[in-house]
Amino acid sequence: MPQHFDAVVIGTGQGGSPLAVRLAKSGRKTAVIEREKFGGTCVNVGCTPTKAYVASARAAHVARHAADYGVRVAGEVTVDLAQVKARKDAIIGQSRDGVEHWLRNTKNVTVFKGHARFTGPHALAITDPGNGNALAELQADDIFINTGTRAVIPQIDGIERIRYHTNSTLLELTTLPDHLAIVGSSYIALEFAQVFRRFGSRVTVIARGNRVLTREDEDFARNVQDVLAREGVEFRFGGEPSRVETLRADGDGVRIFFGADAAPLEASHVLFATGRRPNTDDLGLDAAGVTVDRHGTIAVDGQLRTGVPGIWAIGDVNGRGAFTHTSYDDYQIVSANLFDGGKRSVDDRIMAYAVFVDPPLARVGMSESDVRNEGRDALVATMPMTRVGRAREKGETQGFMKVLVDRQSKQILGATILGVDGDEAIHTFIDIMTARAPYTTLQFAMHIHPTISELIPTLLDGLAPLK
Repeated sequence: MPQHFDAVVIGTGQGGSPLAVRLAKSGRKTAVIEREKFGGTCVNVGCTPTKAYVASARAAHVARHAADYGVRVAGEVTVDLAQVKARKDAIIGQSRDGVEHWLRNTKNVTVFKGHARFTGPHALAITDPGNGNALAELQADDIFINTGTRAVIPQIDGIERIRYHTNSTLLELTTLPDHLAIVGSSYIALEFAQVFRRFGSRVTVIARGNRVLTREDEDFARNVQDVLAREGVEFRFGGEPSRVETLRADGDGVRIFFGADAAPLEASHVLFATGRRPNTDDLGLDAAGVTVDRHGTIAVDGQLRTGVPGIWAIGDVNGRGAFTHTSYDDYQIVSANLFDGGKRSVDDRIMAYAVFVDPPLARVGMSESDVRNEGRDALVATMPMTRVGRAREKGETQGFMKVLVDRQSKQILGATILGVDGDEAIHTFIDIMTARAPYTTLQFAMHIHPTISELIPTLLDGLAPLK
């Protein structure tokens, strides 16, 4: 006999866990189903571990450049990757255990460990992901899908015969790669490139096009590339791997081919950072009547409802954002609409994100390319980080800021910061844009000196027509 619940949440990522607790606290009998590790992508293989590595890499980088600040460090600076991993694992463990404890100790929440599959629009079967044995059957009035994404592995001749890494498995290494080749040139690829270069590995980034970060304005992308190149990261542009093979009989090393006219590349390790795919393949969505596109993404409306009444999709599976903060915002939208009489919509969300290279690249809203493509009557201003006192004091003056404003409405259309603490300073723009306030609200604000944010009003003083 199936167990009946008022609500079921599939997955314990950044949107699913708080939603399950909110459902339970509203008085709904709630089930949570987790197939693998509590906390989802962010906690286990995404933000938490990678930013822990970014921190370790920065510590090594600062130590190597201590003399620039009048500080003497005796001896060579080296990195113990096993110790870096142990630190990362401890941080992950705290977060993962915290999520599980939170869910298991919330009244009205029942936690199931296993793989969920729809057997009907409001029915689920839970099986052991290891052996496929049946564990439970559930029925629910409302079901929320929060199953996240996984790394995409390209179909390349010979790939099944080599050892390769994804963002998940690379984090399990305990010895440094001699030469790490990274296929891909977006934010995951570049973050790992800088991290492992600072750890001491030789790193080559293989980009399909002629530059990195193709979703960003070219001036920012070129600046990021220059930052990494100065640190010793190598780039290979126009490189589309056509075939791979192992270098040695024991399976170690890889040789990457690019076609008849291009020289192959040899490396000790290879990371594929070529995109991600929603974990929707084996959820039995057909049985529920939920449709997905060719990428496996679940279509939702502005309130994150699927085409089937009583079924929602939140987080990366809905294609409305691929970040922890967008997943949590999905939870806030659903929660507000279900419990607080809200009329919130993901369609009103202003996209914001950061690439956590050092210095970070952070953006909110439209890029200059977006504004030009839409033919907007806009104002633009830029400012190099060399003008920011705080950046000079820190000895980190790489990068620049850019802001775009609608000339008639005075609304900020978008802003990008490449520079020290840019991932924090960008929130000055995010808040003003969310409030739909004119740029003059920010321009006339008094900011604290010395900070990075204090130069944003000065940046706005330089607005001029976009030509």
